[in-house]
Amino acid sequence: MKSIVYVESSVISYLTSRPSCDVIVAGRQIITNDWWDKHRHKFELRISALVIQEIAKGDPIAAKMRLEKIVDIPKLEIISVTTSKLVKMLLSQKLLPINSEEDALHISIAATQGVDYLLTWNFKHINNAETKIAIAKLIKSFGYVCPQICSPEELMGGIYD
Repeated sequence: MKSIVYVESSVISYLTSRPSCDVIVAGRQIITNDWWDKHRHKFELRISALVIQEIAKGDPIAAKMRLEKIVDIPKLEIISVTTSKLVKMLLSQKLLPINSEEDALHISIAATQGVDYLLTWNFKHINNAETKIAIAKLIKSFGYVCPQICSPEELMGGIYD
């Protein structure tokens, strides 16, 4: 049985964006494309309506490219009472900034839907080394297992691949 990966919006954005002159962004674009081409098939991918909503914003041509990448990926449900409570707790306990409701919702969706990995390039709020442990503890207190929050680079496989 394959592990389930919730693909957050930033991954799709890096996958389809024009090549960047910024060395870090360009590196992430290359890694994202490599993961998408060589590693995504090892997993069952999932998105949510929130991902669709976020990647549909902006330039219509770029949005169309992003939406085309996820057309066959099954969607997870967004709203449940527990998901909403978890979002509120992530924000009220200041594990994420108060204006980061969408980031809290990505984490909550992945946690309450039994996802194994939450794939993101959002190091500021989601894949943050200073807050991941506290996020996992909060999710556990709700009776769920926190998905492994990681970047595509971290989910490229082990040395035996």
